[in-house]
Amino acid sequence: MTTTRAAGAALTSLVLAGTATLAGCSAQGTGGAAGESDGVTVLASFYPLQYVAQQIGGDLVTVDNLTPPAAEPHDLELSPAQVREIGTADLVVYLSGFQAAVDEGIEARAPEHVVDAADTAELVAHTGTEEGHEGETAEEHAEHAEDEHDHGAADPHFWLDPSRLATVGQAVADELAAVDPEHAEEYADGALRLGQQLDALDQELADGLAACQGATLVTSHTAFGYLADRYALEQVGISELDPEAEPSPARLRQIGDVVKENGVTTLFSETLVSPKVTETLADDLGVRTAVLDPLEGLSEDATAAGEDYVSVMRANLKALEEGLVCA
Repeated sequence: MTTTRAAGAALTSLVLAGTATLAGCSAQGTGGAAGESDGVTVLASFYPLQYVAQQIGGDLVTVDNLTPPAAEPHDLELSPAQVREIGTADLVVYLSGFQAAVDEGIEARAPEHVVDAADTAELVAHTGTEEGHEGETAEEHAEHAEDEHDHGAADPHFWLDPSRLATVGQAVADELAAVDPEHAEEYADGALRLGQQLDALDQELADGLAACQGATLVTSHTAFGYLADRYALEQVGISELDPEAEPSPARLRQIGDVVKENGVTTLFSETLVSPKVTETLADDLGVRTAVLDPLEGLSEDATAAGEDYVSVMRANLKALEEGLVCA
């Protein structure tokens, strides 16, 4: 994982260096919306932020996503065209500390209008897996400590709490109004509609999970901390925040203890990440598996089916209702 990120960072540095010589060139021909549309162009760094911008801007905006469909956004690498697009878009919406290449692109191109979701989403740390390091060798513990350091202390997955996503929506509406004052009222209306939609979703999740309060939610990695906090679940991650980190033997033994002590019947893997470890552990423990979607990006199947943030969150609710041990 560390090697992959180092390679990605090196490539991004080369991209940025090449981009500097093109700063005065037209964005035409890059394949990005920012160089091709006469309307307001918005560049989102990954799917939930794309969804927010589309819902608020509607027909007034063209939204491009730096992360390709079905791609895992953590290790995104940017093409020269994408780096240029950061500088030419009317508005860039991203989450600092989540995608290193995007952070570097923002720093290099310094777009005039930016919304950093970290400024309004009130990120917190979800470190509920630290006890899993008990019994590790020094080498195993050092490897996991490095993974945690790379990912940062704060959990980035705020969008799995609809109420937090709504606050980011308001910030996007405010910045769109600064970019395009003539349509400020429309953007405010879009933020209001999005807020109402997310409030309704929040209530639906709260009602559906009311009988599950206190239930143990065992996930392949700790992407669901905000969802667990919001609906009073106890998240236990097989791996850390890094979805590619391999759990230690000590961690797997502890998960087995958690499953037995709490009567857990289902281990949850996730889309866009291999379920192999979760499925193998579930087989060893004699329990089922189910899939949750952390909504970092839409899968190919979800995209083809016309799914969106709300419909995927409803599918997550159904999976939780069926897989958790509820009263």
